[in-house]
Amino acid sequence: MALDFLAGCAGGVAGVLVGHPFDTVKVRLQVQSLEKPQYRGTLHCFQSIVKQESGNTLRALGRDSPLNQFLAGAAAGAIQCVICCPMELAKTRLQLQDAGPARTYRGSLDCLAQIYRREGLRGVNRGMASTLLRETPSFGVYFLSYDALTRALGCEPGDRLLVPKLLLAGGTSGILSWLSTYPVDVVKSRLQADGLRGAPRYQGILDCVSQSYRAEGWRVFTRGLASTLLRAFPVNAATFATVTVVLTYARGEEARPEGEAVALAQPSSL
Repeated sequence: MALDFLAGCAGGVAGVLVGHPFDTVKVRLQVQSLEKPQYRGTLHCFQSIVKQESGNTLRALGRDSPLNQFLAGAAAGAIQCVICCPMELAKTRLQLQDAGPARTYRGSLDCLAQIYRREGLRGVNRGMASTLLRETPSFGVYFLSYDALTRALGCEPGDRLLVPKLLLAGGTSGILSWLSTYPVDVVKSRLQADGLRGAPRYQGILDCVSQSYRAEGWRVFTRGLASTLLRAFPVNAATFATVTVVLTYARGEEARPEGEAVALAQPSSL
């Protein structure tokens, strides 16, 4: 029953996340004035919302600057840890379990349900502090570097080389982001895997760092870096390029690609 409840909750959350933007458009169209309609239709309503209301962090900081780009990205990284940490815990446990019919977990939800039954919410959020230490500066570097690179490359709507430039900027930003905090990611993975095979070894972040360094030297904190960077470039290239192209179209031809990544938050000029 507990697993059914968790599965239902997860399904409900996923449905809300996917459907909420469309529901917002529906409600805006339903309640607008008949005499002075604000929107001409579904697409125009969506474009207007994106232009005028997308993102709050950068706007709250006052102006578009490298420091504010970093801070807005860092804020986004910190906020998404609430979802990221449990999901990465389940991913880590599933990747490490033995294959075959005797495997411990049947899937992500089953993994989280078992951890919750044994350890409660504290167990589900294992590695939260290290995830926060990784995501906050990492996202700051991520968005700052993307904004700087798109400006340096001269990314402008209508440029026939726009997509290749965006791919280069996005992929490079992903690599810089991982390089900035990769040792923390190693610690996070070790903490989340701790106790899966045998008794727990680590008492916290500093103890994990200390034991890992004493046992394997500084190279332990770069283990798996090559494969991570090989994955980071194409994944982030595709992500940033797609987001920027879609938002440039949605906001209209006057929108610039620069800064789109930071909470999708350039203040509207309208």
